[in-house]
Amino acid sequence: MELKDLRVNGKRLQKTLEDMAKIGATPGGGVQRLTLSDEDKQARDLLVKWLKEIDLEVTIDEMGNIFGRRAGRNNDLPPVMSGSHVDSQPKGGRFDGILGVMGPLEVLRTLHENQVITERPIVIVDWTNEEGSRFAPAMVASGVWAGALDRDWAYDKTDINGKRFEDELIRIGYKGTVPCKKSPLHAYYEYHIEQGPMLERSGKTIGAPKGILCLHWYDIYLEGEANQVGPTPMEGRHDALCAAAEMILKVNELPERMGGNMVATVGEIQNYPNSRNIIPDKVHFTVDIRSWDDDLAIDAWNKVSDDFKQIAARRGCPLRMEETWRVEHSPFSEKLVQGILDTAAELGYSNLHMISGAGHDASYMNQLAPTAMIFVPSIGGRSHVEIENTTWEDCTAGANVLLHTMLRSANEK
Repeated sequence: MELKDLRVNGKRLQKTLEDMAKIGATPGGGVQRLTLSDEDKQARDLLVKWLKEIDLEVTIDEMGNIFGRRAGRNNDLPPVMSGSHVDSQPKGGRFDGILGVMGPLEVLRTLHENQVITERPIVIVDWTNEEGSRFAPAMVASGVWAGALDRDWAYDKTDINGKRFEDELIRIGYKGTVPCKKSPLHAYYEYHIEQGPMLERSGKTIGAPKGILCLHWYDIYLEGEANQVGPTPMEGRHDALCAAAEMILKVNELPERMGGNMVATVGEIQNYPNSRNIIPDKVHFTVDIRSWDDDLAIDAWNKVSDDFKQIAARRGCPLRMEETWRVEHSPFSEKLVQGILDTAAELGYSNLHMISGAGHDASYMNQLAPTAMIFVPSIGGRSHVEIENTTWEDCTAGANVLLHTMLRSANEK
């Protein structure tokens, strides 16, 4: 068989995705595999088993990143890498992240069974803690590998119950001995569901984003004064939750106020003591700002943080604001993006040049090597929820595009 006629096994890809979806399965049809949980360990164990079945050289680094390396004709050349993550959001979807690991696994299985030897090595990777839902921020381990984040800083991150990242990494047996340190790459591809509605709306099968929006995360801490709700007059209260409510509305109004292409979200909130008959005295909430324009996002934060200060002063609630994470927008390699569009057309798949509104490990890989992503439609544009869905036909189509784009890059001398 000529390389141009090679195709992945769509039924096998479906089976691996369905097997992974059983790990941490939720009643609503989604998955819950939070980073470094028991479910995360089960998924990792299964992935390692599958990697070894096709004779890949498996290594695990000190951040728990899992790498499977397939030798090439010239192993001194920098490899082509592809991967994503197996961790999920709480009650998340069964395609987010995991498709980007099972996709390249299917590519490597196809090459293995057809005895295809590429000029360069190929590496599949599962990045630890892409979601950041248990240990904020997101994309921590790829950030450490890229040299953008400090390993010990990441080790000391704690979840809502005070459990440390490093301790949980050790607990599940995935703190490897290989240094979490970047190495030369020829190209990086990440395969993913779109997580938005654009492909479905346009009736296209394959998306090739020109890049990823900037991502800015902030943590806001407010202090009020607790008291019994009945005897305490409304006048003179220092209600931390009311102050937070005003601030949250300011975040929601921010994109329209800035008049630019951006989104702003409050996605997490903790209220203390969280009792119906006690005035709240502490609130923690998060702010997420995203845009293709880094300066616009920074200007937006400066404006809304000034609003926060005014609200806090007026309500008598001391305020603390922390910048948790900031990643600049990531324009991808025009050559690789065009290669994805061309490959999709050659394989008979309709395609769309677009932008990624979600964050991905590709943001950090883009700082090290030519990078591109392959998207397939999310039904209804839904993601990070249990009803997240993508057709098996589209999963197979994206994997075929990944196969041939990786082959092209892996055979470059």
